[in-house]
Amino acid sequence: MLGVLIRGGDATVPGTALLIAAAPVGKGRLVDASSVLPALAAVPPSALTGTAAATVVELADPLDPQTVLTRIRAAAASEGPLFLYVAGQLQLDRKQQLPHLALARTTATTLRYTALPWHWLASELTIRRPGTTTVVVDLVTAPEVWQRITSEGPKLLALGSAIRLYGRVAPPPQRREPAVPAYLAACASIWRSGARPDPAALHEQAAVQAGGAGALLLAPPSATAVPPVGYAPAGAPGPKVPAPTPRDPHPAILAAAQAGRHEEAAAVAAAWEEHEVRTYGPGSSQAVHWLEVRADLARLAGDPAVSCELWMGAADARLGRHQATDDPDVEGAVDRAHHQWEQIRDREGARRLAPRLVALRRRVPGRQRGALRVLQRRLEQLHTGPPPVSGELGHA
Repeated sequence: MLGVLIRGGDATVPGTALLIAAAPVGKGRLVDASSVLPALAAVPPSALTGTAAATVVELADPLDPQTVLTRIRAAAASEGPLFLYVAGQLQLDRKQQLPHLALARTTATTLRYTALPWHWLASELTIRRPGTTTVVVDLVTAPEVWQRITSEGPKLLALGSAIRLYGRVAPPPQRREPAVPAYLAACASIWRSGARPDPAALHEQAAVQAGGAGALLLAPPSATAVPPVGYAPAGAPGPKVPAPTPRDPHPAILAAAQAGRHEEAAAVAAAWEEHEVRTYGPGSSQAVHWLEVRADLARLAGDPAVSCELWMGAADARLGRHQATDDPDVEGAVDRAHHQWEQIRDREGARRLAPRLVALRRRVPGRQRGALRVLQRRLEQLHTGPPPVSGELGHA
């Protein structure tokens, strides 16, 4: 169910908070996710974003992953700071071995069609300006997800280096009763007390209050650094770092792409990439960011061949910066290149890009089992059979 839009304050560029509480209905429910929404609704909207004005949207026990995706996409298009608060449970797609946020109608057999793939969230946030987006989670995991997390660590849930990810991920509850989102409830309690700590301090306080021995705590490596862009605790004279100005190109670029002006969006992004290359040098993190923005814009424009090529360029650039082959940003770039290659319907175009993609897949196997084998099988089909059916590597 979609909650009412709430606005507070009178700033010209409000922050945006999207509250998602999702869990299956019935015996598959591991957490009573929506139980935390009343506590969060009692918090002043500005506390959720750290801005004088705020827009808040609630999604309580949504049924359809496309509905959730649409709301995430709309929130990602907002101009000001963005905060996503997610309470729910994670389950694993057994075919692709990818984590999904379970929704109201999710069951073990319908997971691929009724749950939200976690990497959709990362994909939709790609175009956001670094430092403007914070995701706060309070998640309970199914046994197979918890097993993966304990062996692989938090990289299973990585959203990219430009996104600040805070929160708590807990194992399946020992009792039959669903767990409660104690971490987000603690955040609400702290805000209702009148305190306005920055996100890093809030995370530390909420983790202590929530308890839960054995849970995995998530925080960015720079959690003790400056707060996100635009965040100003109550009583402070102003933001600790400058808020996005009208010169921030990301909202205008995304708006152009969503309006169908794809060439315009791509041209502006390319100009910014060229500027960052001149300023910081080829292969710099700033230049790679814009390369990835261009790759996602090509996806939005329905040009998978160009998107694939740009994502491969981003992966090569990150590897050239000596990022590890299991770095989430490197794996994400290769996974997205692979997914876009699967969407190419032109045989010659797919064959042209395949050798480079195969070479990347050999260097970066990723966390999706058999990805290289799937790629090679599809390449054989290009030479001997009908065009491959897209989708085996999931959505990116």
